Amino acid sequence: MQTGIYVSISSQMALERRLTTIADNMANVNTVGFRATEVKFDEVLSNTRNDLNAKVAFVNQGNDYLSTRTGELQQTGNQLDFAIKGNAWFAIDTPVGTVLTRDGRFTMTETGELLSSQGYPVLDAGGAPIQLQRDAGPPTVGASGIVMQNGRQVASIGLFQADIDKGFVRFENSGVKMTDTARPVVDRYDVAVVQGYLEQSNVNAIGEMTQLIQVNRAFESITALMRDSENSLQEAIKTLGGSR
Repeated sequence: MQTGIYVSISSQMALERRLTTIADNMANVNTVGFRATEVKFDEVLSNTRNDLNAKVAFVNQGNDYLSTRTGELQQTGNQLDFAIKGNAWFAIDTPVGTVLTRDGRFTMTETGELLSSQGYPVLDAGGAPIQLQRDAGPPTVGASGIVMQNGRQVASIGLFQADIDKGFVRFENSGVKMTDTARPVVDRYDVAVVQGYLEQSNVNAIGEMTQLIQVNRAFESITALMRDSENSLQEAIKTLGGSR
């Protein structure tokens, strides 16, 4: 059995997975609040049949995880634009359930509902849609997320956290649907809401382009290795067949 071919194929599958994440990251380099996808590859060991003491290392297809780097905060001056300092998320109510996002481009409807840029209700710490007072003047939001209008507290923007390692799926641009249940952030001095700012994508475009080149070169090298291995096998078959 040509173990080398199977090892090479496993490597190509892993590289294809990484190529997909790089393409997605590059497509969202200008998406507000987007967090880059990285891939963790694990080595899978398999005993060869001929020698139980010899081990062959395969690579699995990899596990996605989100980069926790904070994107650049850009000042907009818009009182309904918000960014988060620290490791936390806003929560929005969508048709697929609660989705977490770092995109703080909010709007207020004629009835005072606070909506995300995609038109979904923004949630407070209790998981309820935030309702502002349309005619009570512009809202002022403090670091804790408390919303004030005319000197009175009218709502509180919820900040949430969840275990990303348990799995996630993307939802509309920078949204993330977590497998783990989102929990409100309470009494965290390292997490704060910043009004009048937006967090830009944390994708490092130059770094992603560099990785793209590296992945392409690695893929080409593995392809060449597989071709050489196949040629060697054919030559061996010819030699053995001619010796009879």
